[in-house]
Amino acid sequence: MSQHQRLLLIAPTTMTRTPAFDRAGALAHALQLPLHIVAFDYVQALAVAGFFAPEQISQAIDGYLKTHRQWLTEQADSLSKLGVEVTSEVVWVQHPYEEIVQFVNEMPLAMIIKDAQEEPALKRVFFMPLDWQLLRDCPVPVHLVTHSLNARPRNVLAIIDVLRGEEQDHVFNDQIIDAAVKLAEVCNARLELLHVFDWTSLYTQDMGFGALPLATGIYEALGSVQHEAFAAIAERHGVPPECRHFMEGVPVPSICKFAADHHTDVIVMGTVQNKGLEKLLGATAEQLLHRAPCDVLAIKPDRMLQS
Repeated sequence: MSQHQRLLLIAPTTMTRTPAFDRAGALAHALQLPLHIVAFDYVQALAVAGFFAPEQISQAIDGYLKTHRQWLTEQADSLSKLGVEVTSEVVWVQHPYEEIVQFVNEMPLAMIIKDAQEEPALKRVFFMPLDWQLLRDCPVPVHLVTHSLNARPRNVLAIIDVLRGEEQDHVFNDQIIDAAVKLAEVCNARLELLHVFDWTSLYTQDMGFGALPLATGIYEALGSVQHEAFAAIAERHGVPPECRHFMEGVPVPSICKFAADHHTDVIVMGTVQNKGLEKLLGATAEQLLHRAPCDVLAIKPDRMLQS
């Protein structure tokens, strides 16, 4: 495959023009990158029936794929009118994540774009949705599109965490802001920077050690240290004071309210591979996926938006 970096749009299995198509086209045009569209098809009933009537079912599958390819080609042609180089393909596969890994290994990708898919809570207990797999394990930036009122984002919100003071955390915060700045620049969008001081987690840790007398003084001191760290990283990246927001509260509800109040189009945040209890409860990015009033762009350490 081509060694030139490109965007990958994962189209829905239904032949429906979704918001992710317009977002992918707008970003490909803004970033001046080619766009590849792939749809993963698999019909369980046809796959099972193939054991009993292989020739007839094979013809049925071929016809189904041909129709889908034709429809996807039409969507690609419409996006190419924006001045974007667009290619497309349809793949018959039961487990799309493994196929996506192949794309990542063979095709230099700047970003994967996909419509966020709502999954019932009970189903998520027994089966990890594709969106969660991408957020947790995919090494390239993953852009999950939900509402997408604007094809080209107008308001970008970068979320960072200055609670932990290790060097790799500082570097990751820099990468998150760099990705958000890049996205805002190419889209001519407004950039906001947000950190939520999660005092509830500190209270839980406090209770865990049974050290209730720590209380107010320690919390205030930690809040002050985090505020200074937040101001320093914002200053380093040239984020103006009016676009810096330091809040106290529970992260996910606070972020969602801020995003709604500021008409945010895309939340840019980091996500890491989780283990143990964190994996069971779900990371902030995964919780935001189901609660945020806007789209999410998740990046991994050492990976950022490029053009």
